[in-house]
Amino acid sequence: MFNPLDHPILILVISLFTSWISAWIGGSLGNRKQEHGESRDEFMFLLGGTLTLLGLIIGFTFSMAVSRYDQRKNYEEQEANAIGTEYVRADLLPATDAAKVRVLLKSYLDQRINQYKSANTPELRRIDAQIAQLQTQMWSAVAKPSIEQLSPVTALAVSGMNDVLNSQGYTQAAWWNRIPIAAWVLMAIISIFCNVLVGYGAHGKRAFLFMILPITLSISLFLIADIDSPRNGLIHVHPQNLESLAESLHSQ
Repeated sequence: MFNPLDHPILILVISLFTSWISAWIGGSLGNRKQEHGESRDEFMFLLGGTLTLLGLIIGFTFSMAVSRYDQRKNYEEQEANAIGTEYVRADLLPATDAAKVRVLLKSYLDQRINQYKSANTPELRRIDAQIAQLQTQMWSAVAKPSIEQLSPVTALAVSGMNDVLNSQGYTQAAWWNRIPIAAWVLMAIISIFCNVLVGYGAHGKRAFLFMILPITLSISLFLIADIDSPRNGLIHVHPQNLESLAESLHSQ
């Protein structure tokens, strides 16, 4: 399903065009009505309050996007730690099972890195299928020897594998945790009203005066959408901890 919020450049173009049209409409309305001094003060009061509200909403939404970005970074680090810990705990299993678990963990780690880097939907589906298959195999690889010889030592290996599987679920949940659609709709509505008011107040003046807000606003929305998008855009989580772990394990 196509989601425009996953394409920050599209948000930039749409918001710039919509803001410019709104400012132009406001300017056209302003050219038809000459304001008196007392109504000018009321208009400036209304414009200032609306712009203040818009600034607060943009600041709040930007804070939401940054917190979600930090959450994705933290879960990437935790997932790398969980995989690395389980790779070491594989020594607690019998030699044959330990070797099998290590091979599966290396393959799983490679697929997790690919999952972070890929933005192609068919490829992501293939990677997700392989990850699910590897998770089943990894759990079977630690569960079977633990059932045959249950002990506190082998239980550590099972607990570590459980952390590996859970960390992937936490990471996926963080990627799904996006800015609510209602927040985007609210920003869009208030942005349109603000641009109409700015265009209305700038009638008879130079055109660039009521283009400053549309440009600034569209760049702000672009930045929020870029940070909020897990895969697309300029700013996204790079799996540096997973890559560092993969380099370390493959060099052994």
